Amino acid sequence: MDLEAVRTFVAVADTGQFQEAAAELSITQQAVSRRISVWEKDLGVRLFTRTPRGAELTIDGQALLPHARELLRVAERAVASVRAGRRPLRVDVIASRSAQSGLMRGFHRAHPEIELDVLMLFEIEAAVAAIRSGAIDVSFRAVAAPGQPLPEDIASVPVLDEPLQLLVGPAHALAGAKSVTLAQLVGHRIWMPGIVPGTEWGAYYDALVAEFGLSVEATGPNFGSDALLDTIADTPALATFMGEHSRLIWPAGHGLRRIPVTDPTPVYPHSLIWRRDNPHPALAALREYLDAQPSRPGGDTWKPAWAAQGSDRRRTGGARA
Repeated sequence: MDLEAVRTFVAVADTGQFQEAAAELSITQQAVSRRISVWEKDLGVRLFTRTPRGAELTIDGQALLPHARELLRVAERAVASVRAGRRPLRVDVIASRSAQSGLMRGFHRAHPEIELDVLMLFEIEAAVAAIRSGAIDVSFRAVAAPGQPLPEDIASVPVLDEPLQLLVGPAHALAGAKSVTLAQLVGHRIWMPGIVPGTEWGAYYDALVAEFGLSVEATGPNFGSDALLDTIADTPALATFMGEHSRLIWPAGHGLRRIPVTDPTPVYPHSLIWRRDNPHPALAALREYLDAQPSRPGGDTWKPAWAAQGSDRRRTGGARA
């Protein structure tokens, strides 16, 4: 449907004059007449009766007018939904209880005036494709994994190195420890059914296993965090890793323990990625907020060598920090 014809029809109906409608639309009177005539021909009805006083709506024109107004309102809302500064900032956080989600909750508290659309995509390829297409504005990811370089039009900055903790049940051999070293974990079964080959977190744990000789198992179906917590609580031989900032709640009877890992502390590298030419004004505010947050834990830490590559910001380093 020709929205210019709709707009012209509404202008004539409101002013009652072809000439006044032409002045309002900044076009000639002939152009107004032509648009109305073409639309009347397409619809097969007369919309106006020409009188000495101007133009009066016919019965068909009166029936059409409220729908024409609604069409223009819908068109305006459609444009506003994608106009930078007038639509929400669309953010991919991977998981609702993750550290990235916590960062975005903090940003929302600091900037309640900025509207947000928060969603969760699974793979980094899907996130990058959504950023490049404009479906989302930013995503939190571990970037530069082997074989997964970012396209040239995608920028990234590291925003958080999140320490991993060991989660064990009350009967686990390490349940009473105040902290454990990576060397002490050798020989213990660490169960993480959420690891998927080919993902950036899969590459992270592959590197951790290769460097420290750990046994990380991804066997069995992934029924979500609640099922994982139930199994860890009931199985003395199993432990799992979880991020220090992950917000997980379990029944008091589970008796689960979160134990810091040291010498070195493995940290998961969260980065923010976005399209370099993204004009959304809230993106600058988000980057400024994230830049002001503590990004690195103290002490001896570890992350894969590839996690320090491909960054656009100063927060970089080697595999061991």
